[in-house]
Amino acid sequence: MAEYFIPKSAVVFEEEIKKSRFITYLQHTNGLGEAKAFWTKLRHIHPNARHHCWAAVVGKPTDSQQLGFSDDGEPAGTAGKPMLSALLGSSIGEISAVVVRYYGGILLGTGGLVRAYGNGVQQALKQLKTEIKVEHIPFQLDCDYGQMGLVQLLCGKYQIEILS
Repeated sequence: MAEYFIPKSAVVFEEEIKKSRFITYLQHTNGLGEAKAFWTKLRHIHPNARHHCWAAVVGKPTDSQQLGFSDDGEPAGTAGKPMLSALLGSSIGEISAVVVRYYGGILLGTGGLVRAYGNGVQQALKQLKTEIKVEHIPFQLDCDYGQMGLVQLLCGKYQIEILS
């Protein structure tokens, strides 16, 4: 049985850096489909923003097959990758981050962009409330009626849920 933290509620963190406005959104997304719907929704909410960069851990935080990111037109590796690094450092699963950037006319340089995008996610993570997700593995056990008491006792001791 595996357990890990997931977001309990969504978070929005906003900051201005050299006249550019960065709005960071964090939300629980269970799977790639939910993550894509979240990114698309924010594109519709902020149609005039210059960039909609994202990063996601859409499964367990230890499952490298469940990761993704996009720089959305920013120089390669300056937005999505630092955002994903912040998410992975939190050990939270089933989470997506989108940073919406309204360009303010002042270039930040690659180092400035890495700091802005990564820090936005880190600050939002500090505000995030989480809960523990416990993955259940279905199992069938056949036993005699006389053994039910012992089975129920053992299941209670090891926090095993009896469905039927």
